[in-house]
Amino acid sequence: MEAFTNKKTNLFLILGGIFITNVLLAELAGMKIFSLERTLGLSPAQLSFFSDQKLDFNLTAGVVMWPIVFITTDIINEYFGKKGVKQISILTALCITYAFFMIWLITCLPSAQFWLDLNSVDSKGNHFNFDEAYNKVFLQSMGAIVGSLVAFLIGQLLDVATFVFIRKWTGKDNVWLRATGSTLVSQFVDSFVVLIIAFYWLGNPAWSFTQVISVGLINYIYKFFIAISISPLLYVAHYAIELYLGTENAQKMSEEASKSNFL
Repeated sequence: MEAFTNKKTNLFLILGGIFITNVLLAELAGMKIFSLERTLGLSPAQLSFFSDQKLDFNLTAGVVMWPIVFITTDIINEYFGKKGVKQISILTALCITYAFFMIWLITCLPSAQFWLDLNSVDSKGNHFNFDEAYNKVFLQSMGAIVGSLVAFLIGQLLDVATFVFIRKWTGKDNVWLRATGSTLVSQFVDSFVVLIIAFYWLGNPAWSFTQVISVGLINYIYKFFIAISISPLLYVAHYAIELYLGTENAQKMSEEASKSNFL
C-alpha cells in the first residue's frame, strides 16, 4: 500500500512538473511569432474572415508546447480529478506571475556600464545593444500577461468541466472523446479571451473586434487540428501509467477521480 501511495505521489509530481514547465515555457517563448506555412514548406494560407484582410498561420511560438499541456491536463483529470487540475492550474498561474514579476524586477536593475556600452552585429550586419536587446526579449506588455493568465485559468476550468460532463454521459471507455472534446471546447474560448483582453481592451493601439475574431479563428483552426492529431498519444500515456502503477491500481484511481468529479 505504501509503495502504491509513493507511486501515486510521484506520478502527480511528474505530471505537475511537466505541466508547469511547458506552460511557463509557452509564456516565455510566446513573444516569437513563427510561420507555420514556411515551417511545413507550404504557401501562405491567405485566409479571410469577415474582412478583406488576408491572414496566414503566423502563430506564437508558445503553441509548440501547448499540445503537451493539453495531454497533461487530461491525464491529471483522468487520475486525480478536477481537484488535481485546479490545484496544478492555480499553482502554475502563481508561478507565471512570480516569473514575470522577477523578470520585470531584473530588468529594472541598473546595468553595468560595460554592459550598456556593449554592442554587437547580427548576421545581417545590423548593430544592436545587448542591454536593449535583453529588455526587448524578456519584457512583454502588461496586456499580454494579463490576457494570457486570465485565458489560461478560464481555459483550464472549462476543460475540467467539459471533461467531466462528457465522461458522465459516455462512460469510462471513450478516453479520446472526453480528452479531445474538452480540449476543443476550452481552447475555443482561450483563443478569443487572450486576444480580447490583450489587444481589444488593453491594446495600444487597440485591435478592431473584427481583427480579434479573424486572428482568433486562425489560432483555433491550428489548435483544432493539433487536438485531433495528438489523440493517439493519450493512449500511449495511459499505457505507460498502467505499466507504472499496475493496471488494477490505475483503473481504481481513474474510478475514484471520476466519482470525486461528480460530487
